[in-house]
Amino acid sequence: MRRNFIPRKFRSQGAALAHDTLMVPIAWTLAFWLRFNLGSPPPDFYDNGLRALSIILPVQMAAFAAFGLYRGIWRFASLPDVLRILKAVMVGTAVAMALLFVFTRAEGIPRSVPVIYTILLVMLLSGPRLVYRWIKDHHLYLSPGLRVLIVGSGKAGEMLARELLRNRSDAFRPIAFVDENPRRLGRDIHGLPVAGNSDAIPGLTRKLEIDIIMLAMPSATSIEMRRVVERCEQADVPFRSVPQLQDLMSGNVRINELRKVSIEDLLGREPVSLDWPGIRGALAGKTILVTGGGGSIGSELCRQLARLGPRRLVILDNSEFNLYQIEMELVKRFPDLELRCQLGDVTDRPYVEDLFNRQHPDVVFHAAAYKHVPMLEPQIRQALRNNVLGTRNVAETADRSGCGIFVLVSTDKAVNPANVMGASKRAAEIFCQNLNVHSKTRFITVRFGNVLGSAGSVIPLFQRQISEGGPVTVTDPRMERYFMTIPEACQLIMQTVVLGDGGEIFVLDMGEPVKITYLAEQMIQLSGKTPGEDIQIEYVGLRPGEKLYEELFHEKEKLEGTAHKKVFLARHRKVDWERLKRTLDDMARACEAMDTKALRQQLLMLVPEHIQETTADEGEKKSAKVIYLNP
Repeated sequence: MRRNFIPRKFRSQGAALAHDTLMVPIAWTLAFWLRFNLGSPPPDFYDNGLRALSIILPVQMAAFAAFGLYRGIWRFASLPDVLRILKAVMVGTAVAMALLFVFTRAEGIPRSVPVIYTILLVMLLSGPRLVYRWIKDHHLYLSPGLRVLIVGSGKAGEMLARELLRNRSDAFRPIAFVDENPRRLGRDIHGLPVAGNSDAIPGLTRKLEIDIIMLAMPSATSIEMRRVVERCEQADVPFRSVPQLQDLMSGNVRINELRKVSIEDLLGREPVSLDWPGIRGALAGKTILVTGGGGSIGSELCRQLARLGPRRLVILDNSEFNLYQIEMELVKRFPDLELRCQLGDVTDRPYVEDLFNRQHPDVVFHAAAYKHVPMLEPQIRQALRNNVLGTRNVAETADRSGCGIFVLVSTDKAVNPANVMGASKRAAEIFCQNLNVHSKTRFITVRFGNVLGSAGSVIPLFQRQISEGGPVTVTDPRMERYFMTIPEACQLIMQTVVLGDGGEIFVLDMGEPVKITYLAEQMIQLSGKTPGEDIQIEYVGLRPGEKLYEELFHEKEKLEGTAHKKVFLARHRKVDWERLKRTLDDMARACEAMDTKALRQQLLMLVPEHIQETTADEGEKKSAKVIYLNP
């Protein structure tokens, strides 16, 4: 059992007060002793010095209390505490000497004594505090615990080491740092050496007998995280990470609240920098409608919007359970938010019109859509009815009601679509872009790729397969996808409200595509298992409608930069407006008649680039009339 060499009484304010009270006469006596060359002062000086203590001691203790010397805790003593001591001693000495001059003309008090006394008292008060903290911070060196290697010796690493050294438990014992900055190599931080860079992690783990590695890199990029995680996996010991930078800055978590490294750490990108004043100016105080607000993207969008102070947030969703979940969350987190949760379907035109008449939204974020590619491939009616005609219902109602901004949430699968889902989203893009020309409402389209952890995405599927012992199923070893986190996607969606004038397609910078095989391997390794040994990876072939590679913009869309470095602008292609409306009317009638063949024909007219991938026969292809003015 570890013994505590520090008496418990020193933890109380009373003990601190007694210590400081004792230090005042000691410092005063030592000042006289030093003034007279380490000898006894003459009797007159000695008597005057003793009488002066009756004024110095109470004045000095009052100064200590006034400057807050007893609000702090000794084990956390730091430079601000030393500065408070210095101020209290100097003010106390000045006041005491002024009183002595008034009452006794300061007779028998050599002029050098107050100066020497001030220096000695500052040392006697601050020294024991700092020594006590040093002992408390380094008590883990006297005790057992898991030996820790900290990756990153910056601010986060320093804070983590300090927290581990302060912690009274015997769970962890920091041993050393590693860091990529060559200027820090060989330095000491809190007595711990910076022993190497990330490439040295496997060797240092064996040499220093490390039990666990802690990653203190909250602002690291995905490339940096992948590199470090690979080295940690080679070291073959557990590794954990500090919270992400945005969580630390928000104050929601502490530096020592460690977590497992997630796949988001490896695939995410650098934090998004947004024009928050512009976003808040565009959305604060407005009535905002989010369709599909109970889904993965829609619910996170609602969370982000609720922070901006809208006048009213209206959430429309056709899933009772999803709507209930987001309502309960927002009511708890934002009790002052005026919230309206509406259970309804975007394909129900009378309901949508009534909703707009009652709520009068200023801004609409249209996230409601069916998105499961293989499921929609044989169900073209449901895909077009929801994704195309549902979008038309909401967009036209927004136009007639005088809504200011309409944002359509789209997908990279709408580019050269190889599936019904992508083609349906492309058709929705076409309608909104061209309606913008005939409306006072600003219609904006936002297009991005896969979102990490969204409902129905590959991440939850792999997690379930790993938990069941495998195998993890991958369609093709060549398959690649773009990935982005849900919060990042939603923040960039809001950014387009500031950037868009209407009619644009905004393409979000998705970074580099990631091979799905790599994603599967990393998720298996992060679960503590070995790919190919503990968990097998099986290749099952492409599913209906799937592509090996996704694209973010069409070759005929002129991609341009915007004021935001992660948002690009793709100029849309115009179509014959009257023919477009007639085609959508025909599509609505075909849905009512359950005429799948006609629906496929109409989809080909709207999205001619889908013609190469569709299963329609040659006769259908030849009879499809493309409605582009400039195909």
